[in-house]
Amino acid sequence: MDHQGRDIIQDSGTDTVELAFRPTRADILRGIQVRDRIRRLTPVRWVAAVLFAAFGAFLALGGADAAPGVALSLLTAVLIWGTPRIQANHVFRTVSWQGEYRATVSDAGITVETDHTTLTQRWSLFRGYRETRDHLVLLSRDPNILILEVAPKRGLRTADDLDRLRTLLARHLPRV
Repeated sequence: MDHQGRDIIQDSGTDTVELAFRPTRADILRGIQVRDRIRRLTPVRWVAAVLFAAFGAFLALGGADAAPGVALSLLTAVLIWGTPRIQANHVFRTVSWQGEYRATVSDAGITVETDHTTLTQRWSLFRGYRETRDHLVLLSRDPNILILEVAPKRGLRTADDLDRLRTLLARHLPRV
């Protein structure tokens, strides 16, 4: 394939919306939480954490000999519950050093630039989007939703930009 999709990337001169922001742990955590809700992992995580905590409490009835088992069970419960926060911290360490992100959303897709990188993602990469109070989260098509694009609303210049961004997203992606 000679063109590798470059003909699709060419901007058609239509409406664009620009965002400028520095990613925060809260932005990344919100994206991970949205992904987990879509994948229905949140209830599974809570059930597993409660089961391990209950098992730790049951082991505690066994006296002092059960202390290592109790500690291990409670630690496991905390780690299961905290997995999204651990993931968000890891991702934040990976992206935070790049500084300010400048995103341009157009009919061609989303182009994100930092001082070190430029990444263009076509709409075909995404399965849909979900809006939260402070973010718009785009979710990739792969079964595990490994790629997220989190657009914090604070990065928009005006309130009109939010309406234009919603319109652009609705034109290319379904709400999920």
